[in-house]
Amino acid sequence: MPRARRKEARPGELLAAALDVFAEKGFAATRVDEVAARAGVSKGTLFLYFSSKEELFKAVVRENLSGRFVEWDQELEQFQGSTAELLRYCFETWWERIGSTQASALGRLMLCEANNFPELAQFYRQEVIEPGHALVRRVLQRGMQRGEFRLLELEHAVYLVLAPLMFLMLARPTMGLCIPCPDSFDAGRYIALQADNVLQGLLVRPA
Repeated sequence: MPRARRKEARPGELLAAALDVFAEKGFAATRVDEVAARAGVSKGTLFLYFSSKEELFKAVVRENLSGRFVEWDQELEQFQGSTAELLRYCFETWWERIGSTQASALGRLMLCEANNFPELAQFYRQEVIEPGHALVRRVLQRGMQRGEFRLLELEHAVYLVLAPLMFLMLARPTMGLCIPCPDSFDAGRYIALQADNVLQGLLVRPA
């Protein structure tokens, strides 16, 4: 049953409704009046907060992804364990906070529609991709500086960490449809296995 129409809605409710619609339909096919209806308000009310669909999308990205990098940077700084433990923690928390949530649809959306919306693609690169790469580089540098990881070419090594996460982000919605998937597939176990696999290549071996 659709929500009863209201005169006002908090911006957070509008952003939650927008995330759901963007995740379901992508950017191009999303209509602002549909987002407003999902939030139970008029299109005019939505435009009081967000001047366009592009600005609405940017706000959704900041709410769910780029606005969290300060928190993640602080967690990295305060982490007390080994860098191997830190990397496992990064894999697990990415899945818990992003990969298993609606927010993961934003990355899929941009990969599919970037060529059609270059301005939004540039925004996403600056707000999400570049800070995300910088965070991974800091983890790898930590391991190298502490003598835990072998010396790496950082610009390429970043993708060793990101590739298995990107696969899961892209493949999960179609598993069992166009991508064969056993009934026993467990994303958490996949994440743990990939962390083990990446660390096998990163860790310094005893002489």
